[in-house]
Amino acid sequence: MPSFEVRTTRRTEFVEVTAEVRRAVNGAGLRDGLCVVYSPHTTAAVTIQENADPDVVHDMLLWLNHHVPKEVAGFRHAEGNSDAHIKSSLVGPSVTVPVEGGDLVLGTWQGVYFCEFDGPRRRTVHVQAVGGRS
Repeated sequence: MPSFEVRTTRRTEFVEVTAEVRRAVNGAGLRDGLCVVYSPHTTAAVTIQENADPDVVHDMLLWLNHHVPKEVAGFRHAEGNSDAHIKSSLVGPSVTVPVEGGDLVLGTWQGVYFCEFDGPRRRTVHVQAVGGRS
């Protein structure tokens, strides 16, 4: 299964990984089918979102950080990152993207993002390509 590394620089951030996912799909020789982009981390996630205006991911992080702040009275997880676990569950660990003619089928303004909620860290993203090969 193709994988790649993402290095994050802030506690919470979205890193666009569309190009890396495309490389993984091309490396797998997938012509038509599906690819699953998956984060094996309990404090990170993957999503598809607008990649034309950086204010969109800024606003998403602002909303998540506002509604699930780092410090909440009553959180009991000893590592102090309960908010990151909750954000990861809300966004989800994976996305599935159709592949047609060897390329991702994304909308004009869409990109694939790795979502960091407990950084900075070095993370791994897996891409599973399923379908017809070239």
